[in-house]
Amino acid sequence: MAIVPEVASRLAQTGVEVVVESGAGEAARFADEAYRAAGATVADSAAAALTGAAVVARVQPPTVEEVAGLPEGVSLISFLQPVAAAEVVSALAGRAATVYSLDLLPRISRAQSMDALSSQATVSGYRAGLSAAEHLAKFFPMFMTAAGTVPPAKVLVMGAGVAGLQAIATARRLGAVVRAYDVRAAAKEEVQSLGAKFVELDLETQDGAGGYAKEQSAEYLSKQQELLAAEVAASDVVITTAQIPGRKAPILVTTAMVEGMGEGSVIVDMAADSGGNCEVSVAGEDVQFHGVTVVGLSNPPASMPTHASFLYARNIANFLGLLVTDGELAPDFTDEIVAGTCVVRAGTVVHGPTAEALGLVPPAVAEPETEPPADPPAEPPPADPPVVEPPPADPPVAEPPPADTESAP
Repeated sequence: MAIVPEVASRLAQTGVEVVVESGAGEAARFADEAYRAAGATVADSAAAALTGAAVVARVQPPTVEEVAGLPEGVSLISFLQPVAAAEVVSALAGRAATVYSLDLLPRISRAQSMDALSSQATVSGYRAGLSAAEHLAKFFPMFMTAAGTVPPAKVLVMGAGVAGLQAIATARRLGAVVRAYDVRAAAKEEVQSLGAKFVELDLETQDGAGGYAKEQSAEYLSKQQELLAAEVAASDVVITTAQIPGRKAPILVTTAMVEGMGEGSVIVDMAADSGGNCEVSVAGEDVQFHGVTVVGLSNPPASMPTHASFLYARNIANFLGLLVTDGELAPDFTDEIVAGTCVVRAGTVVHGPTAEALGLVPPAVAEPETEPPADPPAEPPPADPPVVEPPPADPPVAEPPPADTESAP
């Protein structure tokens, strides 16, 4: 859910009227009565909820059919992944909508309370750790019993972003021995702080802007797969988390690597929805391949809807704080967070990559306003030397007025 009762109450206190479709929160354990008690209006249908709406908050992007039901000129907030949803963006532009995509949120300190990618990655990483334990036919922790000692499970986590770190922490809490790999050098300290061992390969680090890893070349990925093969083969569980917003996920675990794993091993692919980090994974399915269970984890936050909704709704409320002033919609497009997340503004596609995907020219490039002013400054220089040169050193002191003459040109 994009709004939970606690957040609805908070928004109502700021002069914002919250309308929720009846039954929308039931699967996440938020009843209609809880919304009413929080001061929200519960509408009988989605159409009724949308009537007169200035802002629509969603988790997933709308379909083209759903866009047709949105009010003209509405503002929409969701995880849009705009480059991959060009048809939907085009439809929204046709409705003169203003669209904000939270997956484009700038990676700055001030935006942390609105960082829905991180909040949902926390849920996903935790869910991945539990899913691995559920599918593995072994204990995660070590047990010392009268019948003998049971060794702990060996878990390898690929990718140490927010989701990966949460998967590491969850596997560690369950008692597994955890190793982790990331292409970013900065991840080593974070991995070690959770009690896991960092896997170092003979490869250059790939630190990108804003704390993300930069996209790797085909040669780099090939070498990476070769070096990781032994680590994968020695693991009871492999959890993969690598994703590139708006693009297909990179392949980290090849078919050959899966074949090299032991009978009963488990792979949890958290990138299944965006193509998968494992060559044999299928989104939303558990695939049995050469004795290995490959879990294509699809939309993991939805499997823990209560807290996933609680965190996401807080992100939405904090973001709305930049768009609403005294109960009125008044976005400040000079704010880097508002501008950075805006994909469509009043029907015009302003996000460069999305505009390119639609074959449009981004507004910032359409009119080169920097060229016309370049000519006038070229003429003033000849006027300066005559004014500054004639008076030696004394006149400027004795007669201040020339300073005014100098500024006149």
